Amino acid sequence: MISDRVKKGVMRAPHRSLFYAMGYTKEELDRPLIGIVNSQNEIIPGHFHLDTIAEAVKMGVAMAGGTPMEFPAIGVCDGIVMGHIGMKYSLATRELIADSIEAVAVAHGFDGLVLIPNCDKIVPAMLMAAARINIPAVVVSGGPMYAGRYKGQDIDLNTCFEKVSAFKSGKITAEELEEVEHLACPGCGSCSGIFTANSMNCLTEVLGMGLPGNGTIPANSGARIALAKKAGMQVMEMVRRDIKPRDIMTKEAFINAITVDMGMAGSTNTVLHLPAIANEAGIKLELDLFDEISRKTPYLAKLSPSGYHHVQDLHEAGGIPALMKELSRKGLLHLDLITVTGKTVGENIANAKILNTEVIHPLENPYRETGGLAILRGNLAPDGAVVKEAAVAPEMLYHEGPAKVFDSEEEVTEAIYSGKVQKGDVLVIRYEGPKGGPGMREMLSPTSSIAGMGLDKDVALITDGRFSGATRGASIGHISPEAMEGGPIALIQNGDIIRIDIRNRRLDVLLSDEELAKRKANWQKPEPKVKSGYLSRYARFVTSASTGAVLK
Repeated sequence: MISDRVKKGVMRAPHRSLFYAMGYTKEELDRPLIGIVNSQNEIIPGHFHLDTIAEAVKMGVAMAGGTPMEFPAIGVCDGIVMGHIGMKYSLATRELIADSIEAVAVAHGFDGLVLIPNCDKIVPAMLMAAARINIPAVVVSGGPMYAGRYKGQDIDLNTCFEKVSAFKSGKITAEELEEVEHLACPGCGSCSGIFTANSMNCLTEVLGMGLPGNGTIPANSGARIALAKKAGMQVMEMVRRDIKPRDIMTKEAFINAITVDMGMAGSTNTVLHLPAIANEAGIKLELDLFDEISRKTPYLAKLSPSGYHHVQDLHEAGGIPALMKELSRKGLLHLDLITVTGKTVGENIANAKILNTEVIHPLENPYRETGGLAILRGNLAPDGAVVKEAAVAPEMLYHEGPAKVFDSEEEVTEAIYSGKVQKGDVLVIRYEGPKGGPGMREMLSPTSSIAGMGLDKDVALITDGRFSGATRGASIGHISPEAMEGGPIALIQNGDIIRIDIRNRRLDVLLSDEELAKRKANWQKPEPKVKSGYLSRYARFVTSASTGAVLK
């Protein structure tokens, strides 16, 4: 066992003494030592209840003959840090979390890991750590939040963001806004749409690193606690069989994950996180692979923000196994891959079936014949850009309009609320990329402002930053190269005509190569927005969004 290096032999008597100081017994030290990575805290709704999940995991490990040892991981709540300096830290914490798990797990010689995330960056960070360390591991999330209810309709956090704009434009009263803010998030769990957290928890299941139900079993349910116990038991099976994350997370497994992502129009942030996880497993995922898969994958599950169903509805309709089973009918999935169940993908989904065809459409009746996300290229995005095509109004799939240029999220939000945005405009938000932000902030405030004012069918937003998984409308992010690296987005001027052609995967500014070259020669790199601390170091080492914004 790996843990023998910290507990076996005469030379480890001092080490054992330290274990005994904590109350561990000789019998416990004779068993495999399993690290329980718990990202519980009292600042993220999706993580508030994770102590309950961790206790269930530890019970499962002990029942199966292991010794669980819990240690923490940090987390940032994307919703709470949205729209201010705090969001600069969100993506950057992904690397901190992965690094800290590596440090603790390797230093203490764990034989296996159970990783307990739930939200946004924490899920991919734990998968990155699992791939990097490559010891037997199982991921079990805290589960999705139930949707809120308001006036007989399901609502979610995105509703609340959009109602802010509705209030500012005089469409609702302050009292109505307050009612929504009290009802949008009714309890613990990851926010209830197919936003980044739930997208990544579902894709963890598809990758084979989480048990069936990991992405969709509601947080406030006995089934979620039972799943946690099973995860604890299953990591012991992985240890006994020496099945490691890189045995599971193969190139074919990532292709499966991208396929399901397209079939349910997951968050655009998956295009950042899947390549970053793959990178830790020694696999390169090209941006064009996402588009290639999207073009042949039918869109079968239309969840919020693209539609009105929520993750609880997906679960009741058969969950990710049912969606995978339907996609497999078209031969789109690799079914012979091993997973943390100890069985193959095909065996896991063999008995799955759609229980509600309103939530998961059959192949014969897809929402669309192609997937939910699209990769755009052109003279404005030579290295690519990402849009959630499924959440774009049909009339905005092709759009030409004048650029209104802003060098930060704050500038564009102020312009929207002060009435400076006109129908037809293309809002350009730059210097918000991985280096320029730094940290590549999610920008739900401007997209929600546009939607809340009823302009999402008239105004486009493009950025070298990124948008929340809750975003809808013609919002194009991850433009690469970013402005801070002198990418074409840095050269745009107010009034330049920008052409968005999503069907043909193009994003262009209607300028000649000569004009762009002239502007590039006169461009001066601005001073960094942050010059000290972690974000300054992060900005120096982070790579392009087109490569997953990983660190060099």
